[in-house]
Amino acid sequence: MNRYRVAAVLALIASGFMIYQGTERPVHAAAHGSSSGSMASASQAMQQPPAGPVDAGAISYAKHCAICHGDQREGILPAFPPLLGIQRQLTDEKLTAFIYTGKGRMPGFPKISKDEMTALLHYLTTTDQPAPETTSAVGASGSNAALHSSRLSAAGSSLFQQNCAFCHGRDAMGGETGPDLTQSKLVQGDKNGDAISGVVREGRPEKKMPAFNFSSQELLSLVAFIRERETAAASMKGNRRGVAVADLQTGNAQAGKTYFNGAGGCSKCHSPSGDLAGIANRFEGLRLEERMLYPSGAKSKLTVTIAPGKTISGTLAYRDEFTVGMRDADGTYRSWATNRVKYTVDSPVQAHVEQFPKYTDDDIHNLMAYLQTLR
Repeated sequence: MNRYRVAAVLALIASGFMIYQGTERPVHAAAHGSSSGSMASASQAMQQPPAGPVDAGAISYAKHCAICHGDQREGILPAFPPLLGIQRQLTDEKLTAFIYTGKGRMPGFPKISKDEMTALLHYLTTTDQPAPETTSAVGASGSNAALHSSRLSAAGSSLFQQNCAFCHGRDAMGGETGPDLTQSKLVQGDKNGDAISGVVREGRPEKKMPAFNFSSQELLSLVAFIRERETAAASMKGNRRGVAVADLQTGNAQAGKTYFNGAGGCSKCHSPSGDLAGIANRFEGLRLEERMLYPSGAKSKLTVTIAPGKTISGTLAYRDEFTVGMRDADGTYRSWATNRVKYTVDSPVQAHVEQFPKYTDDDIHNLMAYLQTLR
């Protein structure tokens, strides 16, 4: 196994571990506040009479949100995003909808009163931190120019950690869902920052990237930070940190097709003209190999028998030894104590887990080569 393959496998093992951790985290428990730190904050806050909307919002946040998003809205990466600066991404109306109905692994809180919602929104959209310093009195030449650039990048770093790191990683070199910006063709080809700023302002809905409401100065600082990380990545040994697409293009596509339809058993669940049609246009390099070996985001089906002859099915949203939860067809989160119901979980990822130790190096190379032909 060559060194790139070793790096890929280690990355995938780590990715799988993070996915497992994210799946097992009791997100529904946010409604019950089981974190000692969060409970301490909530308890301490509740000992003080609310003096205004921010205090009431802080209490509500500690009760409902802190266990996942951190005591100070800083997030718990890579599982849960920060909420600092959330007003740059979502309007009050969208925030309210998210809180009432939930989304993905986030449970809804439909019983929050109108007054509590108002206070919570006020708390979420009020920053206690000073605005990032994006201007400097120093000039733009010589050492002063370097100092100006450094300060601009530092300000951009603060914004990036709050708004971008959850997807793109703290160092902009890629995260669980976002690409490595230091290797981005758009970043590398954008000489004046206009293209980067445009993507940040407009978002990329087709890739689930939201639009951000940053000022021009804030965008300048973000561009400066990304440029700094691009320079840092280029200075690393080998001129890069990750695995290039070309590193994974060493197999035999025909042998991979034979494996896909034969020993690999891939065709039992997948079709090159169905779910895999055009997959090479959607993913490439290590991300494609990750999805091949251990696909993230694959939804498991949960079926719960709630009474003799009566079952409910939905997407598995949570499971531990005490509780199972699902999102039903209406998007409503429902959960049961495991000792009170019978349930089955149909996990499409399980076949990939069982196949993992059976792969040879050639199998992986060849299967990757075949998948890269599905455009």
